Formats: sequence, C-alpha cells, structure tokens
Amino acid sequence: MTLNNSRWLLAGLGLLAACGGPSKEEKQEAQANTPAQTVETPVADSVHLPAPYASKSVTHRVDIEPWPAGRTPTAPAGFTVTEYAGQFQSPRWMYVAPNGDVLVAEANTIPTTMTKKVAAELKLDKSRSLRDESANRITLLRDTNHDGKPDVRTTFLSGLSQPFGMLIIGNNFYVANTDGVLRFPYQPGATKITGDGQRILDLPKGGYNNHWTRNLLANADNSKIYVTVGSGSNVQEHGSANEVRRANILEINPDGTGEKIYASGLRNPIGLQWQPGTQKLWTVVNERDELGDELVPDYFTSVQQGGFYGWPYAYYGPNEDPRRKNERPDLVSKTRVPDVPLGAHVAALGLAFYDKDAFPAKYRNGAFIGEHGSWNRSQYSGYKVVFVPFENGKPGQPEDFLTGFLAGGDSKTAYGRPVGVTTLPDGSLLVADDAADRIWRVSAAK
Repeated sequence: MTLNNSRWLLAGLGLLAACGGPSKEEKQEAQANTPAQTVETPVADSVHLPAPYASKSVTHRVDIEPWPAGRTPTAPAGFTVTEYAGQFQSPRWMYVAPNGDVLVAEANTIPTTMTKKVAAELKLDKSRSLRDESANRITLLRDTNHDGKPDVRTTFLSGLSQPFGMLIIGNNFYVANTDGVLRFPYQPGATKITGDGQRILDLPKGGYNNHWTRNLLANADNSKIYVTVGSGSNVQEHGSANEVRRANILEINPDGTGEKIYASGLRNPIGLQWQPGTQKLWTVVNERDELGDELVPDYFTSVQQGGFYGWPYAYYGPNEDPRRKNERPDLVSKTRVPDVPLGAHVAALGLAFYDKDAFPAKYRNGAFIGEHGSWNRSQYSGYKVVFVPFENGKPGQPEDFLTGFLAGGDSKTAYGRPVGVTTLPDGSLLVADDAADRIWRVSAAK
C-alpha cells in the first residue's frame, strides 16, 4: 500500500468511526413503542414484523469468486441453464427491442465519499458492488440463427452517465441516465445509435448506495412514460430537501413534458411491469436498512395511482419508523400495505412477467424477480431469482426458481448476483449477473 493510499484509508476509517446511530435508550424506546406484529397483506400471505432493533444491524457482504468450471446457477427440473453472453462490465439491466435484439446496460455504483473511493481504489469491496469506474454503455446482442446464443455484438451507445432503463417508442430510443432521460433517433434493426441525443428530463443524480438506477416503462398506447427514482438516503437522514422528486414513480409525456408523481413513498422502486391482460402496474421495491435482520421486507406490489407506500415515515403499512417518529402522522396513516413480502434485505431488483408459452403452464402470467442479495443481514438472503405465481389475477407465495449463486454453508463466497430479468421471443428467460459480468439463459425442455 502506498503512503497516499494509507492516508486515504485512515481518513476514510476516521469518517466511519464518526458516524453515529440511535442510542441504546432510543432503541429500547422504539422496541417498547413498536411491538412485533403480523400484518395481513392485500392478496398474498401475511408478514411478521418484529420490533425495531430486535436483532443487531450488521454489515455482512459476500466475497465474489469466479464461477467454477462447468457450473451454472440451478433451475428446477425440466429447465436448462446456459451462458448467453459474457465479458461485460457490470451488466445490470436488459431490454428486448421489438425485433428481438437484446440491449444490455453496463453501469455500476461510482464512489462518491472518501471511504468508498478508498475501497474502490484498493479493491477492498469483494462483493463487487463498488468499482472505481463505470462502463456507461449499452451493448447490443443479436441471435441471427436463433440457436439461443447471440452471434452479433456491438456497442449500441456509449459515453452515458450510469445508464439503466431503456425504451423504444417508434423511431425513438430512450435511455435513463442517473441524472436524466435522453431520447435518440432510432431505426428498427440498427446496431448502433449514430444521431445526437436530446435530454428530455432532468433527474436528481445518484442516491443512497445503489439508488442511482432509473428505470423506464411505457403504457399500452405509448402516450405516457413511467420513470423510477430511488431515494437519496436510507431514511431521509440528509433532510427532506435531498429527497425532492425521489422515492417516486414519475409519469411524463414522450417528449418529457407533463411530469407528475404517479406514486410516492417507494424507497427504491426498480423493476416495473404491466400485469399481462390488465392495466395494473406492478413494481419491486428495496426497503430500508439498519432496523435489524428482519426489517424491513422488500416487496412486490401493484401500484395505485396517487398511492403512498410509506417511505421514510412508515413501513409495510402504517407502522411508523422510529427514526422519523411523530414527523408526518398524516402520511403514516395513509400508507398502503404492499401485496407480496419478499423478505428483508433481499435487494429485489429485476421484474419480468412471463407472458410467453414455452415454460410449463404454472409459469404463465406469473412474475420472475431478481434478488441481488443482502448486505445488512447476519445470514445471507436473496442471491436468487424467485417466481411469484398468479391465479385469477392474484399473486401467490414466492418460490425459488434460480439458485446456486451462493456457495452455501458457512462460506462467504458467492459466484454471482442476479439483477435484471427479461424474456426472449422464444420464451426463454435471461438473467443479468452483474458480479460475474455475464448473462444466463434459462430454457425449458421441449
């Protein structure tokens, strides 16, 4: 370690030591005033919420190691998992163009604090959540002979600012950078963007941990675009001014005008999809940290226009966060209960409704959810893709679908971390693994 690096590291550790949290007395008061309870969800199973601080808040990250030769994630019997493409730099999100091209957004968290800059420079983060630079590009993959493996690969668009969500409407390609939405001229079948882009919407840049991601989704007639914006903090510890237009799903016109807040109080909404055969919007949300192992569950929920989902004042319904006590009782009382609990700290990110017919009948119209994996829990949770079956339009209990990302046992080793999920025209499922820098394809036996 160089002298310069040593100085950075010492300064960063000093900042960590200076960071404070709730006192012992405040934690005891929170436990006394917020007892454990069971909350009934609207359509799925009930969820148990322990008292805040019932268990210690910990930092427990994985160590990423390469996938062993010949090893892949594990799917249920009757499915085959293969590598679709590799050698990316943090492939987080995917979008399938109308012609079947797969667009892959490659971007990652950029260190902003002194501590994180030190960790990135010295490669101290073995979980690969933090890297010293971001690729900031979109890569195009095309499978011309339909053999389940792309044979065309090009840089579709580069020089971006932490791109994530993508969208094609007619002859326009949209990409959501962390600081705004851009629109480019697009011709169907093009393998790269050559025209100049236009910024149609400014957005608050960056955010807490990985909350720099901005996703995009159009409605059925392409008259509206929905934009997800995560919070700028864990629980508004930097003040309300830092959270303007954050923790929301925004609605805009295709030219960027007419901005409205479609739904709010969503700490970090990422995956965003329309339920097949309906006009109902669904999202998956990362909930808050540092209240203990089992608080607060991430969730998968339908989104009501104008609905408030609690952040930062309440969680999983009108349950007041002790760190925001008595600040907004009006908003606490109107907090909606999410539909499907996914477990605390699983980092639910990807979402894809299965509207194809290649998988067995039980999967049709159900939802696949990519869980990136915990860092704030004593025992790892997430690190898998789960499936939520739907019957008569209502969701059931989540079940494991793609596992094996964790080495298992007492090991801290993980081989990958699933993020975005999407379906191909042939009915197979793609899973972006940003820690292993590859994309997996899951297909069903014919």
